[in-house]
Amino acid sequence: MTKRHDFHSFRVLPILFLFFLQAGCSQTGLYTSGDFVIESTSDRIVVAPFRQIFPENVKGGAVESPVTGQFFESVKPLGSPEWILETDFLTRLEKKRPGLRFVAKERVAEVFRRMSSLSLKMSPRQALCETGRELGADLVVAGYVYRFRERIGESFAVEEPASVAFEIVMLRVETEELAWRAVFDYTQKSLLEDLFQLPFFLKGKGRWLKAEELLEDGIGQVIETFPEFK
Repeated sequence: MTKRHDFHSFRVLPILFLFFLQAGCSQTGLYTSGDFVIESTSDRIVVAPFRQIFPENVKGGAVESPVTGQFFESVKPLGSPEWILETDFLTRLEKKRPGLRFVAKERVAEVFRRMSSLSLKMSPRQALCETGRELGADLVVAGYVYRFRERIGESFAVEEPASVAFEIVMLRVETEELAWRAVFDYTQKSLLEDLFQLPFFLKGKGRWLKAEELLEDGIGQVIETFPEFK
């Protein structure tokens, strides 16, 4: 029998609420790594088409990041969350870091398809960097959606909460080294299950959020960690 989470599971004692309100500024579900520096605003950036990565088993399973080798719990998503991730990420990034020089998406898509077709001869990381080299770029960005599971239930009561996992990486084309990486991996829980869920409790006004809402919040967190310029 599926466990049912209702709105009342979000209740928390006032004293604990005030305590965790102070901790509520911490980021939830986010992991980042890298040296967090872009050499110059003149660096040209290739953004490869974002992709879904999911297991062959329709019920789910573990999948491996094409670039970093990390494993994620995955399930085949409905719809095209990779398109939402790519579009929202780039829109917010252009506002947050004006002046970035992106190679035109049409050119990138064409070259990336050709390089990906050579996957038996090179790794995904090499294919990304070869795409960057051909287009005269200094950096290449890629994104992967591993899990985009919608909630089962309503905003006030769910049988299964929404769950999202995605990764965005940036590679230095010349060396193929990882310059920056951000992972957002989050399944919503009630406050009684995990009091550190307070940031989402506040943002969602005590609601069980949809998968797209979790995705959008994750993108917002990721953008805040995107590398600064020297």
